Amino acid sequence: MSDLTEIASQIRRDIVRMVHAVQSGHPGGSLGCADLLTALYFKVMKHDPHFSMDGIGQDLFFLSNGHISPLFYSALARSGYFPVQELSTFRKINSRLQGHPATHEHLPGVRIASGSLGQGMSVAIGAALAKKLNLDDRIVYSLHGDGELDEGQNWEAIMFAAHKKVDNLIATIDCNGQQIDGPTEKVMALENLEAKFNAFNWAVMKMDGNDMDAVVAGLDHARSFTGKGKPVVILMKTVMGKGVDFMEGTHEWHGIAPNDEQLQKALAQLPETLGDY
Repeated sequence: MSDLTEIASQIRRDIVRMVHAVQSGHPGGSLGCADLLTALYFKVMKHDPHFSMDGIGQDLFFLSNGHISPLFYSALARSGYFPVQELSTFRKINSRLQGHPATHEHLPGVRIASGSLGQGMSVAIGAALAKKLNLDDRIVYSLHGDGELDEGQNWEAIMFAAHKKVDNLIATIDCNGQQIDGPTEKVMALENLEAKFNAFNWAVMKMDGNDMDAVVAGLDHARSFTGKGKPVVILMKTVMGKGVDFMEGTHEWHGIAPNDEQLQKALAQLPETLGDY
């Protein structure tokens, strides 16, 4: 998986550079989930950078925790959806790369606006049901923060998906244990997510989200459970800020940008593999 690991390193470089350039954005969760989106967009999903909103015949991805947009934008650009150089416009006036993804900018690859947390599960389930109605056998993937599960709408959707046997959905929960105000266990304890999803009649997997081999194997394993009458969830353990030692494991880097000195320290830990924009 060395090629995927190299791509993930470049994506992490993009993240810290984008956030630093405008002194705004969310590097922590973006860095933590870089391996997942690299695996999805560069190996696992059947998708077409010549973007069409209906997505018929393609696997679809929905980012629910939209604040990790630097990661999403980098993965889309690096996989061919729009020019990599456009990453330099992140969060600038009149940019298509807003702080949270938005559809009215018509940025290829973005299917929903995801600034408000807790809504992505419902949308992903709707898209998966549409594929069933269209006799489209491709899979819908989604990503959600663990702190995002504080939102009650998630649990209504989770109950609905099991009842309707939405078995062409693979939802991944980023279990980094951190949210904007602190550790999830202190803000509002999530308790046993595995037991909860089992109780809601989902097929439940676990995965190390910062080991590329484990991510690819985990996604393959999850896909083997589709079509069997249950929606699938992956509880993905990650480290917030993964790849930059002074950002790792703390909520403090949820939504702040590195200064000039910190940027250089971060980039020194992240090999440039595809060329900076």
